[in-house]
Amino acid sequence: MKKIILKAKVDNLDEVLSFIDAELEEAGCTPKKQMQIDLSVEELYVNIANYAYGDSEGDAEIWIDADGGTSRAEITFIDSGIPYNPLEKDDPDVTLPAEEREIGGLGIFLVKKNMDDVIYKYEDNKNKLTIIATW
Repeated sequence: MKKIILKAKVDNLDEVLSFIDAELEEAGCTPKKQMQIDLSVEELYVNIANYAYGDSEGDAEIWIDADGGTSRAEITFIDSGIPYNPLEKDDPDVTLPAEEREIGGLGIFLVKKNMDDVIYKYEDNKNKLTIIATW
């Protein structure tokens, strides 16, 4: 298991994706699943960068355990920002035309659809969101 800790700023997204991609490639992740994981990582990290700390700054900690033997990756995002469980929000009604849908929620909806599991916990005064993907 490896981790990276950095300032929760959108400017650091490329560093986050490079870190994740290096581990996924080493584990033999398929290109299609890697793309789905990258989209999920981007959504979750950018949400932390934009919303977790309000007007102040804070860190984002990202752990990855990618195992080629089981073709499985578990990625956990940790921040000490405002407590927020994105899994409690209702999924958007994707049967409605875009102009009739409420704004927000589509990103986490796509994360839930593309990952095998998404788990949220608030413990030790920290948001901990884990995505699990198999290939």
